[in-house]
Amino acid sequence: MDRATMIAQIKARRSDKRDALDAILADAKRSKGMTTGQRTMFDGIEAEIRAFDERITELEEQQRADDAAAPMAVRYAPAARNNHSGASMLTASARVTEPTTYPREGRNSYFLDLARVAQTGDSEARKRLERNNAEQRSSVGINTTDGSGGEFVPPAWIVDQYVRYARPHRTFADLVTTNPLPAGTDVINIPKVSGGTATAVQGTQNTQIQVTDMQTTSISAPVFTVAGGQVASLQMIEQSPIRTDEVILSDLAAAYAQNLDSLYLTGSGSAGQPTGILTVAGTNSVTFTGTTLTGTGSLYTAVASAISKIWSTRFAAPTAIVMHPRRWAWALAQVDTSNRPVIVPAAGGAFNAPGLLGPDLNAEGPVGTFAGLPVYLDPNIPTNKGTGSDEDRIIVLKADDVYAWEGVIQPGAFQQTYANQLSLFLRLHNYAAFQAARYPQSISVISGTGLNQVLA
Repeated sequence: MDRATMIAQIKARRSDKRDALDAILADAKRSKGMTTGQRTMFDGIEAEIRAFDERITELEEQQRADDAAAPMAVRYAPAARNNHSGASMLTASARVTEPTTYPREGRNSYFLDLARVAQTGDSEARKRLERNNAEQRSSVGINTTDGSGGEFVPPAWIVDQYVRYARPHRTFADLVTTNPLPAGTDVINIPKVSGGTATAVQGTQNTQIQVTDMQTTSISAPVFTVAGGQVASLQMIEQSPIRTDEVILSDLAAAYAQNLDSLYLTGSGSAGQPTGILTVAGTNSVTFTGTTLTGTGSLYTAVASAISKIWSTRFAAPTAIVMHPRRWAWALAQVDTSNRPVIVPAAGGAFNAPGLLGPDLNAEGPVGTFAGLPVYLDPNIPTNKGTGSDEDRIIVLKADDVYAWEGVIQPGAFQQTYANQLSLFLRLHNYAAFQAARYPQSISVISGTGLNQVLA
């Protein structure tokens, strides 16, 4: 990413933060005062804006320096190779791209620098970590206000890697509306209108019109912590010929992603867990006990019923179907009376097909459509439900009605209590909140004995 793009992105994020400040001020003006929570949020956003300003100034200075140096670089550069048309491939707009602090194949080790800071307070290691923080904030828009002091943001390539690691991914968690987790709070309260106003025909002129007061309440989303760690020998950190960063941190992050997704789906609402979408009260229930994909009493009918209940109670359209990979595999195996597959590739343009198979046979994520809705596979959906502990579940939902808040993954390396054995405790943690009860009527859950069928 060139500097001009980085500057534009940071300015856009700064504008968003400025709008957020204006919204807090407007709300405080209406309420004739700012609450403690609003003040904490206001201060945090102000700090972010100052950081954005500093980064913009730094990048603009670097850009001006590059612009000034470009003509000289062209003048004294070695002769460039010509392309097939004979035109020079070197232009006056050429830019020198600065390497990142922790490139994929570089010699600097992110985890080793964490260990050095933990052990000796190594100033050079700390500078590299802080420079990496600035790089991540500007390139991917990471918000670090939820962290503190000595916590550092891992390089983007490490985070990118974990979402493709060989564990169930966070398909459902990435479907819902996710916001940055505000700083300085352990619970997020959401106002909710529980009863609306009313209108009626005025019987005669100058008579009382209908007056019905709006009823309001609030729902809360407690902040929970997901964390994991491993004790590693100092020899492995300092002397290993392989990148410990990739081996340990990516695995911890993969475990975090899987755990977070499972909590959003099936969290119990107690013992520090959020209330998952399969646990929350008030959702639409549909039962499927059939054995076929289409026809009377089929899975297609059950999905249509799930859609109908959302239409009829939420008065809006669902946006997605989420199911376990084994359910989609079962659906793909269904054939009509002529032994032709019922769900066919989208490119085939089949007539009256109930579902279409996408171009990629993904084991998780988007795979096609069913009953007109995109289908997403999530291996974290449980398969031990029902009286026989052998059923999975299908979720039909308006995904943007479900809210989540997520902080920034925070790794750390600690020598305390392990110094006498030359070991470090490597830790990864993050804070999040989840709330599916804003509009439970926008969620339909399909259950029943028909969902215990699997391919041999």
